[in-house]
Amino acid sequence: MKIFHINSTSHGSTGTIARQIISACEAAGHTGYFAHGLGKIFSEREYVLSSVWRTRWHNLCSRITDRQCFFSKKDTLRLIDLIRAANPDIIHLHNLHGHYLHIGVLFEFLKTFPGRVVWTLHDCWLFTGHCAYFDFLKCEKWRNGCEKCPGLTRYPPSFIADASKRNWRDKRELFSSVEKLILCPVSDWLGVLVKGSFLKNKRVCRIHNGVDVEIFQPVDATEKIRKNYSLGAQLMVLGCASGWEERKGLPDFIKLRERFSEGDLAIVLVGLTEKQIKELPAGIVGIRRTGSAEELAELYSAADLFVNPTYEDNFPTVNIEALACGTPVCTYRTGGSPEAVDSVTGFVVEQGDIDGIVSAIETVRSRGKAAYSAACRSRVLNCFRKEDRYAEYVSLYEKLARELH
Repeated sequence: MKIFHINSTSHGSTGTIARQIISACEAAGHTGYFAHGLGKIFSEREYVLSSVWRTRWHNLCSRITDRQCFFSKKDTLRLIDLIRAANPDIIHLHNLHGHYLHIGVLFEFLKTFPGRVVWTLHDCWLFTGHCAYFDFLKCEKWRNGCEKCPGLTRYPPSFIADASKRNWRDKRELFSSVEKLILCPVSDWLGVLVKGSFLKNKRVCRIHNGVDVEIFQPVDATEKIRKNYSLGAQLMVLGCASGWEERKGLPDFIKLRERFSEGDLAIVLVGLTEKQIKELPAGIVGIRRTGSAEELAELYSAADLFVNPTYEDNFPTVNIEALACGTPVCTYRTGGSPEAVDSVTGFVVEQGDIDGIVSAIETVRSRGKAAYSAACRSRVLNCFRKEDRYAEYVSLYEKLARELH
């Protein structure tokens, strides 16, 4: 069986997930292909569809017209040629919004594709007229038809036109036209949203993300981390994001720091820009984004509590990475974020509830991190091992192949 994956990049969280699914498929004896907008090529069955300059041009056009994914026709036609040459049984879509595809051209082809089409939903973009998330703005227009978008300058940003009404209608027509489309949200929360969208009649199969438990595991790095960042004996709270902005809860960490006296709590945040680091108040240690999973595992392992005060998210991998390293998690009741924890591995508090986070910190302080570590690690081994989660895709592919034949 041959499966052809399409994603915006070869790297980052979605690129990593696509690669891990391909690895699971090939371990089961199937053949995987991977086409992406940008990134390195790691195998002979991998293709880069765009270039930095063509992506920038698409990005510029999108920012002017608000028509993300309605440019790059030539690159999309080349993609279709590659698919035809590979002759796959299944096409697996990931993130299409990344300034490298024309979804009109792609879905006209997919309508005639004789195999099955699987689409992993990493956010909400496919059923909105513009945005990837709408929770922070409390917008419900996506249900019946977007227009006058309140989040026009949010990703993917538009600074001139508002085409949200047209985009919503075009997406509804294009995405609904592929009869053999199976949607795979990575959280139960997103699965519920799909059922409230114009894709409510599509087949839905929720598959959680997984992590590499050989990389993300408890490591003896507490002394090293505390020494490197001059944390002393303070209780260590860790936050991690690929990009810190208001919706990720950076202001809430600053509020949290104000609730503790000097020397009583150390907050360490990973993924900040140099500018953000310079603006941090005393008592918060800022670290730039790291591409080293091993370094992240050391930070997760050294922390007493991982705090994720996100206001918009699907199923954040950072939660399960922290749990895999034996660290309990405190998260806002946002999207699918609470699905990572249970009553013995973490805390779920309402958005903006700083008192709730403080209470979680004091509970961990009084009980000790060791009271949670074994349960945290066990939860990931039982529920979020990448081998188990991505084997679900292999099972889905094989089931779809049987249906085809």
